[in-house]
Amino acid sequence: MEKKKPSRQQVYTLLVQIGRKDGDGLPDGATGAALMIYASGIDEAEAVRETVAILKQADTAPLDVTGYGTLEEREAEGHEIGEEERDLMQRALEENAVIVAQMTPFFDGEEPVFH
Repeated sequence: MEKKKPSRQQVYTLLVQIGRKDGDGLPDGATGAALMIYASGIDEAEAVRETVAILKQADTAPLDVTGYGTLEEREAEGHEIGEEERDLMQRALEENAVIVAQMTPFFDGEEPVFH
């Protein structure tokens, strides 16, 4: 029986700002949105590439991606990470997926605020 090679995948927390595009599903009057995403990848660059590709396939217009690192990196910086957030990160890892955890539309150029 073959031994399964341990996965080098990790989950990265990304904040993606998207602009407007026909068919993007954002509310009327929104100028864009911010998406809090958990994405798996060998490294953060791969997680970002996969996320941008999936968002483009979903008819959104990604404009900017900010990486916040892995769970361990965030904990080292003192971020409080709740059980729900940990569960979504684990799901992203297990499914090798990109998971949108939160979507905050913004209007008239205002910047979204995550709590």
